[in-house]
Amino acid sequence: MSGLFEQSPFDPATDRRVVILADWLPPDFGAVGQYMQMRARRLAESGHAVTLLGLSSKATSTVRAPCGEGSLMEIRLQTQPVPRGSLAARLLWTIWTDLRLVRAALGPMRAADGILFTGSPPFLIHLLVPLRFLWRGRLVYRITDFHPECLIAAQDRPSRALGALQGLTNFWRRRVGRFEVLGEDQMRRLRDEAGIPAERIALVRDSSPVVFTEGEPTEPLPADLGDACVLLYSGNYGIAHEVETFVEGYRLHHQSGSGRVRLWLSATGAGAEEIVARLSALELPFHRSSPVPLERLAGLLKAPDAHLVVLKDAFVGFVMPSKIYACLGSQKPIIYIGSADSDVDLLARVSGRPYWRISCGDPEGVAGALEALADSTRGTANLQGEQRR
Repeated sequence: MSGLFEQSPFDPATDRRVVILADWLPPDFGAVGQYMQMRARRLAESGHAVTLLGLSSKATSTVRAPCGEGSLMEIRLQTQPVPRGSLAARLLWTIWTDLRLVRAALGPMRAADGILFTGSPPFLIHLLVPLRFLWRGRLVYRITDFHPECLIAAQDRPSRALGALQGLTNFWRRRVGRFEVLGEDQMRRLRDEAGIPAERIALVRDSSPVVFTEGEPTEPLPADLGDACVLLYSGNYGIAHEVETFVEGYRLHHQSGSGRVRLWLSATGAGAEEIVARLSALELPFHRSSPVPLERLAGLLKAPDAHLVVLKDAFVGFVMPSKIYACLGSQKPIIYIGSADSDVDLLARVSGRPYWRISCGDPEGVAGALEALADSTRGTANLQGEQRR
């Protein structure tokens, strides 16, 4: 899949000092922080002096160390968890967190040749672009999730306030000199809907956050999954992730089909809670566990027979499920519920692995894919004759 990747715009010869702003850094759970820490280390190893600023649930700290041909300084700001109770509380948390990050980064940014910020935490663009006169370094916006578009996609009806915020956000976006996107779907959104010229957009995909080795131990399968064909969903299961089609397809598989596939949900988020509530109400078999630390992730991803990836149509091009990279790296089959317009489909199709894509709203397709998955794995005969719960 090497042809699907482009190089980062940072050059050690011209961008010696680089600052990266992100959200939750490991060991805290957060895909953006994980990938930005990896990015920071790669840049440092290639000769950059990198300062990575992010959030921590434990304590504020600063650690600096040589790294390859360069150096890496990590600055972590102790921060309370994101309040999930109300949109207003989340907005206040975001504003305060963005202000703290920018304030802590002011010194390093004034000395930087390049500044990379992400879409998480949201709305940093509303501070960094208006204040860009304070530093000389090139500003690069790595769009991870689109905000406020994700908020808009989650709403049942249009919001004038969010529409105005989107207009202001696009105003600032058009004043950013360089963008990085995670996929071709994001590139289309940025070019066609935000009005960003194509020459200012670079496709720089993430890679797997874990390295798979033959001798690495595999996480044991939960005992209550028995000898079933195990389908794993791991990571965040949030508002962008499809629930209805999977639950109904899973129900059909167990109540009208062979019931050979069982779900292992190693996830957090609102979608995970909804999945648990609905499958429990239907008395369908599944196993729920917490996400594992990054150092155990490879072992977890090697454990199941296949991986589940889901995405609502309204979020295509606004969200790129980063779990797809590690899922592909595990060499396991993939079931994807979502649109063919997402780069999830592009990456999975060219991987050469067994792969099923089902459109949102097609539970019969999900049930069929589960049967096909069971036929292709060790679960084919294991549950035949077993009474379904």
